[in-house]
Amino acid sequence: MSRAILDVMLLEWGPRKLVERLSNPLWFQGLNNAIGMDWDSSGSTTVTLGILKDVVRPEEDGLAILGGKGRNSLKVPTELRALPPKFNVKPEELERVSFLTAKVDTTLVQDGHILYHHSMLVTDQGEWAVIQQGMNLETKFARRYHWRERENLVVEPHEAIAGTRVGVAVNVTDEDRERTRRLIQDLLRTNPRKVVEEFTKARNALRGQLSLDVWTSGGTTGAISKEAKLVYAKPIDERRVMRILREVYEAQPANLEESLEAGLGPSTARALYLIADLIYGEPPSYRDPVTHPYDPFKYAFAIGGKDGIPYPVKREVAEEVILTLEEIVERAKLEEREHRRALYSLRRLKQGNFSSSGEVGELLSDRRSQETK
Repeated sequence: MSRAILDVMLLEWGPRKLVERLSNPLWFQGLNNAIGMDWDSSGSTTVTLGILKDVVRPEEDGLAILGGKGRNSLKVPTELRALPPKFNVKPEELERVSFLTAKVDTTLVQDGHILYHHSMLVTDQGEWAVIQQGMNLETKFARRYHWRERENLVVEPHEAIAGTRVGVAVNVTDEDRERTRRLIQDLLRTNPRKVVEEFTKARNALRGQLSLDVWTSGGTTGAISKEAKLVYAKPIDERRVMRILREVYEAQPANLEESLEAGLGPSTARALYLIADLIYGEPPSYRDPVTHPYDPFKYAFAIGGKDGIPYPVKREVAEEVILTLEEIVERAKLEEREHRRALYSLRRLKQGNFSSSGEVGELLSDRRSQETK
């Protein structure tokens, strides 16, 4: 079913449009349901992308799906370098995109979901999309992050985020948090010992142990919401934070993207966000970044679901759909071949290359025969 749908999409619109469609969470969910997958499980991402990766033929389709679940997500760099020669891509640039999209969704956006799936979609012209998924170990709900080709990977970078809202998250990718992003970057270029001292002050302020210099520096001094406080309840290894701060400080990154590449991770970033909020009064956003809450299973009625909801997959319906789509594709390909043959023959006729008028008659006879069929 997946291959039949892909054939129609590729024939009608080409690989670029297919990548655009897959980066839309509603279209992705519709495809997932149309091939008979569960509408409400994490498998709707991992299995669907796994199936697509199996059926896509990069050399023929001009499209490749890289990475996958667990350890397979780490194979993107290797798979980029193994793409067919027809792919006009720069592997090192796309490898950087793959790395940064994963870092943003674990470090700049901290919403309680741990990434366990990362897929990159690449066309032969270098257009890309990233679809990755995280799991909240407490709620057992998954969240899917959709990315598609853009220059800035740290400011409102997502095409969409699909999932169940959790109510609060730490997020510095919001467009209105530019001052927070600049402050974080300034802290990363500050002597690490000074930063750790400020973290200690901020942590004490969070516990209600205020000091005079916190008041005079303009921090929020405890005005942080109760929900937001829960975000900072996770323990932070200060020795590890110091080591990361030193590494990033020595790299002297020019921007936030370079800071992520230099080693900035979730724990260190969380310490910096707390400093930014309670010491300098520049908090991150605590808005949950979900843009598309899970939609009811509208497309699950297409052929049914393997979980039996809303009814078990109707194999005869699925087979009929597959055969119909394959027939449409074959007919379109035949018409295209005949169209190309006719144009070629007309060019030869114009150039006087036909051996005889009988060859023209043979061409027209073949064409009428095909139309009759």
